[in-house]
This record gives sequence, C-alpha cells and structure tokens, in this order.
Amino acid sequence: MKTTDLLQSLMAVSRDAGRAVLEVYNSDFAVEQKEDKSPLTLADTRSHGIISAYLKKHFAFPVLSEEGRDIPYGERRTWGYYWLVDPLDGTKEFVKRHGDFTVNIALIHEARPVAGVIYVPVTGVLYYAQKGVGSFRVENGKITKLPVKGEKDLLTIVGSRSHATPELEQYIQEMKKKYGELEVISCGSSLKFCMVAEGKAEVYPRLGPTMEWDTAAGQIIVEEAGGQVVEFETRTPMLYNKENLLNPFFLAVKGNRYV
Repeated sequence: MKTTDLLQSLMAVSRDAGRAVLEVYNSDFAVEQKEDKSPLTLADTRSHGIISAYLKKHFAFPVLSEEGRDIPYGERRTWGYYWLVDPLDGTKEFVKRHGDFTVNIALIHEARPVAGVIYVPVTGVLYYAQKGVGSFRVENGKITKLPVKGEKDLLTIVGSRSHATPELEQYIQEMKKKYGELEVISCGSSLKFCMVAEGKAEVYPRLGPTMEWDTAAGQIIVEEAGGQVVEFETRTPMLYNKENLLNPFFLAVKGNRYV
C-alpha cells in the first residue's frame, strides 16, 4: 500500500496525541466550558499542544486548530497550504465515556482538503488518505484500502449520536419515501465519515452545525474512497478557510446515487 512521508508523519503525531488523550480519559478528569458552551477537557489542550508543536517543527505551513482558532481572516486568506486540526473530535462522547472520539488532522490547499488522518484512541484504529493516493484503514497492523467491498441489503444512514435535529428526522422520512425500508444508526465524532468511506453506511447527512475542523479530515478520507462530501443545498463540494468557519449543512455519501 502507498504511504507517503507526509502521511507517515501525520499518523505518528496523531498516535502521540491519542496516547495523551487516553491518559486523561482513564483519569478522573475535569470538564470546563468554552465560550460557545461546548465542553473542554485537559485532553483537548494536551492533544492540541502535541499536534501543533510537531507540525510547526516539521512543516512550514500554518496551523488552524479548534483550540487555537483566533487567527484573523485577513491573515488566513493569504494561506496556500495550512493544517486544520481537531485535537479531540467528539468531546461530548469523551465526557460520557462512549469511546467514539477521534483525533483529526487535515492538510488544506486552496480551500480543499488534500490529506488527512483520523485516529481512534480507544481502539487504535487509524484512517488516512491523500489526494491521488487513496483512502485506507489501519487496524492491528493490517492496512485495508477503502472502501471495503461487500453487498448490503438496506440503505444505511448514519447520524450523530449527540446532535439529532428535526431537519435530520425530516430527511430520513423523505429517504424512506424514496427508497423504502432503510437502516438508521448513530455514531459519534468523525467516525461517521469513516463509516461512509468503509462502505458501512451510504449516507451521512449533517443537518446541524459543525465547524471546518470537524469535517476536513473526514472529507478527504471519503473522497479518496470514491465518495463525496457536498453542501446540502448546492450539492457542491465543501470548501474551507471561509471567513466564517461554520460549515453549511452537508451530505457525505458513498458514490453518486444519493447526492
């Protein structure tokens, strides 16, 4: 399997950050609140520190992270390449000890993700992709190219465990009318993208708020597995480094059928 030096670096630092996250996860940690009322733990800040220090030491690209987001758009808009990092995606799942939280790192070029990794600290499973290289899952040392081939009986929609919305329910009902019986499953963090990339789900509709760092690594992993991540209204690819870092509603889909 192809693994570039860039991807090897991203996999290594994501695992380092994941170990730090697990140390906090297995302790009696405290939970604070950010200004937007979302939870913050020591795991977020430790992971951010490890990833930011590594990327700044080994690469010339600037870093935009959930825990270091206050960079003026006037500065960001001049960036060609930059790193987009979510040091702990799924903090709510982390706090609830559900286990499906991840470390996300993506490289952005001209508003599109071109490389990314998603690491799952609790299981040790890692997903990675690079434009033109492909999308892969690493589990117990075994590398599997995505998507995994296989037949499914039902259309499967994966949704957020902690962020269900009336819009999502309406979308599911519309899909039932169009395609008949279907399966709906829920999952935390960016693992929903990974399920689409693997072929375990055909559609991940996100009809609620997300930020750019929540989606970039997942997008390149889905795209390199043959899928798409598109804005819900326009059905055009999701773009990054906008002045407002809030994403529009979107769909991550396997193939072209459900766009």
